[in-house]
Amino acid sequence: MKQFVTQLTKGIYKKDIPKFYKDLVDYLISIKALKGKKELKLTSDYVIGTIDINSKGVGFLTPHTGKKDLLIEPNDLNGASKGDFVIAKRIFTRNSRPKAKVIVLLQKAFETIVAYLSYEPNPVLRNIKTERKIDVNIKEKQLKKLPPKAVFKLDAYTNEVIEVLGVLDDPKVDEKISLALYNKKEEFSKQAIKEAQSFGDFVDKSLYAREDFTDLSFCTIDPESAKDHDDAIYFDVTNRTLYVAIADVSEYVYLNGAIDKEAVERGFSIYFPHKSIPMLPRELSENICSLKENEDRLSLIFKITFDKNNKIISEELVEGIINSKRKYSYETIDKFLENPIPRDEIDKEILGWLLELYKITKHLKHERLKTGLDFFSDEIRMTLDENGKLQKVKIESETPSHSLIEDCMLLANKAAAKMIKDFGIFRVHDKPKKKDIQELLNNLLPFGIDIKLDDDVVKTFKEIQKQANELGMQKEIDKMIIRTQQQAKYEAFNSGHFALGFEKYTHFTSPIRRYSDLTLHRLLKSIIHDNEKFKKFILRNIESLVVKISELEREAMKVEWDFYDRKFARWADEHIDQVVKAVVVDTKSPPIAKIDDEIVGARIFLKKGDVSLFEKVNVKIVNVNIATAKIKGEIVE
Repeated sequence: MKQFVTQLTKGIYKKDIPKFYKDLVDYLISIKALKGKKELKLTSDYVIGTIDINSKGVGFLTPHTGKKDLLIEPNDLNGASKGDFVIAKRIFTRNSRPKAKVIVLLQKAFETIVAYLSYEPNPVLRNIKTERKIDVNIKEKQLKKLPPKAVFKLDAYTNEVIEVLGVLDDPKVDEKISLALYNKKEEFSKQAIKEAQSFGDFVDKSLYAREDFTDLSFCTIDPESAKDHDDAIYFDVTNRTLYVAIADVSEYVYLNGAIDKEAVERGFSIYFPHKSIPMLPRELSENICSLKENEDRLSLIFKITFDKNNKIISEELVEGIINSKRKYSYETIDKFLENPIPRDEIDKEILGWLLELYKITKHLKHERLKTGLDFFSDEIRMTLDENGKLQKVKIESETPSHSLIEDCMLLANKAAAKMIKDFGIFRVHDKPKKKDIQELLNNLLPFGIDIKLDDDVVKTFKEIQKQANELGMQKEIDKMIIRTQQQAKYEAFNSGHFALGFEKYTHFTSPIRRYSDLTLHRLLKSIIHDNEKFKKFILRNIESLVVKISELEREAMKVEWDFYDRKFARWADEHIDQVVKAVVVDTKSPPIAKIDDEIVGARIFLKKGDVSLFEKVNVKIVNVNIATAKIKGEIVE
């Protein structure tokens, strides 16, 4: 819906309007919200945006164009709730704040609601996030047949039951809850599965008129448990040429085909600690598309050649076939970089070029950070037992092997961006707003970091990092800087990538798990084959597509975060009254601390009190709500 309505603001040809939006379009034409003959466009009297509502019930419309909010009186909300996507009509008044009135509710904030059954003593359904009572058209007799805390997926528009997910007391229901909250699904349609299976399990390279690189010692470097291998690398030491091979997913996923229709709705693969929810059927993502060890695979390959000073002298994109000679984990490569002793002849051949490549990538990173930023980054790695309960948590930080792969992928992404002119699909990151930077500087003063705002924002941030490092607070202050910045997103027009310091950037290297990259691959193929007609077809609705992909990216992240919160909550529920070490990460009401103990990363909502940011505290776990996944605690001496 958002993709289509966004297109209305840009203009859309009548012939391109999907049948299922015809009634909406006819209504908008009848109220003169749309104008045009062959091409329809939203008039300036109407605004598309997202609703926010304050505690007094007053609404505010945030236009999707980024312009100033419009006030919406409670009587003019017309049933819209917080987070809903609407079309509103401007109300022109003199000497008062600009106002609007909701005309059409386009899309609820959540397409689905997750609720659980509570006996009070009569059975009622409560929203699993807010715990508010939900009225459903189910007889009390039917509800009484179900066990306490049964979990339901409901239609947000009608409150009708779509599915019974399980029981709240069962840890294995967590993934179903997290997916249902954002209307995600694991299963693919029969048509998509059938289409994926039609490609078989192997590549017969004799059938393809492509460059054959199967004799080169490519390798993949991924997390130990990875099955969807997007990328492989090889370095020709003699010619100083880096080969970045990326799975050629577009060869199997046809535009508007059964798989593509599902992939564009998913947007991204979702990763839980124990499994993935792939963007593409596993027959593709973990089989014919994945660059598996000792298997011929179709790839799009960037050949990037350096001179003796590690300056790029040429970049070329080719369609090829590779055969990865070894699947490595990051841990294995880190051991090799520290102590390069091969285990066999294959290791020996690969290490022969990998160590030379590592020297180049270290130099490239050093040069890149002259104009870009580098932040302390760590990730939570959670291990679950066979019953779905939290077993252990560890923090993984960036290692040399991560850095090696990252810089190879950055090179390929930059090379891909250069092939697009001014209109396509770009990964952009806007410069932080001046008021946000000033707020950051004010918040840093209590830590003894006193910096004046410089016109060069990168210089300002680096000076902050320098002082933070001297204070031993690099990790904490980096997180404050990150929160100050705007979120990276996909755009049809290039505006550069602030944090990386790149004038032009895009995402090319993960087409198995990101629809943005799959779209880019199609665009790049149209360019190298000089297929102007297909290129125009891809770009026709690209402006609305990038909005949708950006939203799907945020949703995928929220699903993962929600799942982690649920696992932490179950752990905390078994440790009521236990005192844990924690660090205050938010001083707003209520303050929030993160556990930094045997278990790390769990958020605890504290009682109101005087706490300082990054203060180390001892917290007693006093209450856990499994439904909302919230842990409450109090600071103890």
